[in-house]
Amino acid sequence: MNIMELNGYRALIQYDSELEMFRGEFMGLNGSADFYASDIEGLKKEGDISLKVFLQMCVEDNVEPKKNFSGKFNIRIPATLHEDIASVAISEGKSLNQWVVETLNYASHP
Repeated sequence: MNIMELNGYRALIQYDSELEMFRGEFMGLNGSADFYASDIEGLKKEGDISLKVFLQMCVEDNVEPKKNFSGKFNIRIPATLHEDIASVAISEGKSLNQWVVETLNYASHP
């Protein structure tokens, strides 16, 4: 995965071929904080600076830095897939919700 963690915050790292630099953007924030560098050490340094500036602005504006997630989301899938995963969940003795949570947890922590 192209994710870097800095001070408990996650940033998506991508390569910008036009600038010939790596771009980091913090995820899950109530605003935007990005940074650029040509190597990993530079990304860490610039990311730390960008995050500090963002957090300071949050304090000044009395804004919570991180987005709040409810733990609920709706997805639309084909009916045949719905039927298939419901069958798999039942065959494993699990509710559909439990099976989906376990599958997503496994996929997000490779």
